[in-house]
Amino acid sequence: MSFFKAYDMRGTFGADFDLDLVHRVGAALPRVVAGGRWLVGRDCRTTSEAVRDALVGGLAAAGAEVADLGLATTPMVYFFTAEDGYDGSVMVTASHNPPSDNGLKVSRGGALPVGYADGLDKVEQMVGESRAVDGEKAGRTSQVADALPRYVRWQREAAASAPYSSLRYAVDCSNGMAALLAGELFPGAEIINGTIDGKFPAHSPNPLKAEARAQIAAVVRERGLDCGVIFDGDADRAMFVDERGEFVQPDYLIPVVARATRAAPAYAEATAGKQTLPKIIHDVRTSRGATETLREDGFEPVMVPVGHAFAKPALRRTGALCGGELAGHYYFREFHCCDSGVLAATRVLGEIARAKAAGRSFSEMMRPIVSRYANSGEMNFEVSDKDAAIARVVAAAESLAAVESESRIDGVRLDFAEGWVSVRKSNTEPYLRLIVECRTQAMLDDWKGRLTAAVKG
Repeated sequence: MSFFKAYDMRGTFGADFDLDLVHRVGAALPRVVAGGRWLVGRDCRTTSEAVRDALVGGLAAAGAEVADLGLATTPMVYFFTAEDGYDGSVMVTASHNPPSDNGLKVSRGGALPVGYADGLDKVEQMVGESRAVDGEKAGRTSQVADALPRYVRWQREAAASAPYSSLRYAVDCSNGMAALLAGELFPGAEIINGTIDGKFPAHSPNPLKAEARAQIAAVVRERGLDCGVIFDGDADRAMFVDERGEFVQPDYLIPVVARATRAAPAYAEATAGKQTLPKIIHDVRTSRGATETLREDGFEPVMVPVGHAFAKPALRRTGALCGGELAGHYYFREFHCCDSGVLAATRVLGEIARAKAAGRSFSEMMRPIVSRYANSGEMNFEVSDKDAAIARVVAAAESLAAVESESRIDGVRLDFAEGWVSVRKSNTEPYLRLIVECRTQAMLDDWKGRLTAAVKG
């Protein structure tokens, strides 16, 4: 079924899925994820309330006891899943997808993600066999009290060690779920698109799209602000523009997040008496400028596949302090090894404030990381035979220079003395994704041209 993806369930409502399918998914989940206490939250999309109702009906039909968080960010669902000891949880959201889409993000106890490889495949099978609904059971439903104040209080305490009140900055909520928190967590900020609206009238809820960032970039330039923060639809991702309104590629901020997290009280408590280098996870698309900076700052970078279904277990398995991805997800051990756009934003803002106090702008703070290599950014291609295209790209890349190392944990990444290449299939969209990074812009232009030609055959 097209609704079932590698990390979650997601698609166009009325085309890829309907309420009956959601009800059957809800009834199947307690048979796949052990335990009877479930938490459910939802975003503001126009279909989210109906999807929530169908999901809760299915969970209750399977005998689950369901607590409804109501409108929430996705990280809020993760937080309360772990904090309050639920056996499983579901966030009703399509994250950064268009308004016509919706979906379900599933976690088990401890906020561990449930992806296709470790549970959603079984849910799909049960739903396909129409064995999911058991009308003889009837679970209970209830509301979660005081969740938002508790969550805001935790986030404030986490940000207290790196104040950012000296900054002049803007926050773009994208008319999404960050609007629940922005007023309280970003006092003094110029908040735009701060009204919750599931039609996302101002722009796409995907900050990786340049058109989605145009408004906040203009605000920062016109007001002469220090920076701007923009959240995606469900607020699990945070991205930045600098004082010039220029986009800061999210993987470049991984060392910044790591520095800020190491300076936080939670790090000192967790590492008292330990001498090993703190590990920082990053995905296969991360710039060498970021990983080199991490090593220079006394961290040990650990490369993992793309996606929260892989990053969260990796954070637990390696004991990493935190980590990040090119897509703007940042993960924190103190946040139950989950991603939080708000926590990432406050950590980065604290570092920008430190730089400002030392007389440096945001772009000047980033220059030692950003200026090391020329980077293509992630390029997306629609091709009919992705495996054949990957084989062509790898062959073309191997002809560029001597390969020093190779990773196949997620597509293929080839590292050379002068740069690297990553080619992989998207797990959420119908694209082949390519990134190229080189020592110089001239070399990048050459490599990118050759590899792009290889993709197209």
